[in-house]
Amino acid sequence: MLRTVSMGAGAAVLAAAALLTAADPAGAANGTVGVRETVCAQDLYVRTAPVGAWMGTLYQGQTFLVEQVDGSWVYGFAYGDINRHGWVQNGWFC
Repeated sequence: MLRTVSMGAGAAVLAAAALLTAADPAGAANGTVGVRETVCAQDLYVRTAPVGAWMGTLYQGQTFLVEQVDGSWVYGFAYGDINRHGWVQNGWFC
């Protein structure tokens, strides 16, 4: 006999909300030029250029000094384990 497991509508909504929360932290904000922003994302890749090669990872709580905004990317100095200039995707700061 085959047994199927079904998820109620309420459980499905809660599961979807949990995924969205993980992908977009509550209170996440865009970077502001001249401000040393705190990373809200679990991890944030630092790249050599927008959509460029990976050069390191900033983790939640580490900081990034925004020096330039270019659409959905920001350039600046990545503190923490990286300690160098690079680009990160905008919108993942507290």
